Amino acid sequence: MSEREHDVVLFGATGFVGRLVARYLAETAPPDLRVALAGRSREKLAAAAADLPAAGRRWPLLEADTSDPASLTRLAESARVLLTTVGPYQRYGLPVVEACARAGTHYADLTGEVLFVRDAIDRCDAVAKETGARLVHAAGYDSIPSDLSVFTLAERAREDGAGGLTDVRLVASLRGGFSGGTIDSMRAQVEAMATDRTLRRVIGDPYALSPDRAAEPATRQPPDAAPPAPAADGRWTAPFVMAPFNTRIVRRSNALQEWSYGRGMRYGESMSAGRGITGALTAAGITTGLAAALGFMAFGPTRALADRVLPAPGSGPSESVQQRGWFRMVVDADTEGGRHYRATVAGKGDPGYAATSVMLGQVGLGLALDEDRLPDRAGSLTPATALGGVLVERLRAAGHTYEVTEV
Repeated sequence: MSEREHDVVLFGATGFVGRLVARYLAETAPPDLRVALAGRSREKLAAAAADLPAAGRRWPLLEADTSDPASLTRLAESARVLLTTVGPYQRYGLPVVEACARAGTHYADLTGEVLFVRDAIDRCDAVAKETGARLVHAAGYDSIPSDLSVFTLAERAREDGAGGLTDVRLVASLRGGFSGGTIDSMRAQVEAMATDRTLRRVIGDPYALSPDRAAEPATRQPPDAAPPAPAADGRWTAPFVMAPFNTRIVRRSNALQEWSYGRGMRYGESMSAGRGITGALTAAGITTGLAAALGFMAFGPTRALADRVLPAPGSGPSESVQQRGWFRMVVDADTEGGRHYRATVAGKGDPGYAATSVMLGQVGLGLALDEDRLPDRAGSLTPATALGGVLVERLRAAGHTYEVTEV
């Protein structure tokens, strides 16, 4: 792909998260990296570019529309790597990933949608394997911290001769919110489930994103939304809104690597709610609020109310609010050899905005600059299987924490 006109193209550069990713690339990309910004409107692209640091103001502007297949073909064929923030992906994403698969263009998105990833696998995996395209789904807060934490745990256990992972439990803590685009993606998926029972079965399957569902073990996986519960250290946990997606990405990573994490690995996620009576009340509030939000999205008469209350697509917090945000995940793992490990993953910045822009930006830079060091894989991949340790190194250098200790 060395003859391509652009090294990295950012599609959706005029959206809220797209602008953040563009700024991050303008601040961190090597001067000789050929970056371009893409979107539906050249006028809006020019306005977005004008707000960037000097390097970004010189980047080419490319017009493309998800409703215009020819424009997407031209876009994909011009780039070595295409990053897209245009969602909901189930609504707008499939033509983009299909164009990249056909063109042999490496691709990354920010999806948190099981149905989209399942469709993209079914439509594009075989084509991308033929063309050599790496199609990297879930390249933001959903689901890089989850995916790479288990990747690093399994790597450490393997180095120590401790055997595969058996029980892995992630507890997420964060300060910040979910973007309007994330909410819109959740809304679209809830609406799809409400009208099609078969889609509910897909989303409810813990191995929904497996490359070979029939080959998966009969291991009973933890529930996606366990009720509030106290942990051994006194912390209370509540359901984590992204667990139904993140867990499936991690299980796909395991299967794509021939179940190298552990053939019978059990993996679950929850959210930290604090300690004592305050933690118990917070956990109950999180559980009730999450159930209410999903119910409002699914029920027609209350959907309009939810739309007024929840963040709108393209919206987001101020820069100062984003900078005050943070995320931290503590992941405990048992192994077949009876040893116990803990991974800590953390970063500064609102997880859905500032931290996600770092993650997607580093995925793009890794795909463009480190191709000779990446795992020898193509097709519909996850962050761990597409970039593995290279991405861990990049995110550490960018200020994120990825640590594993034996406990």
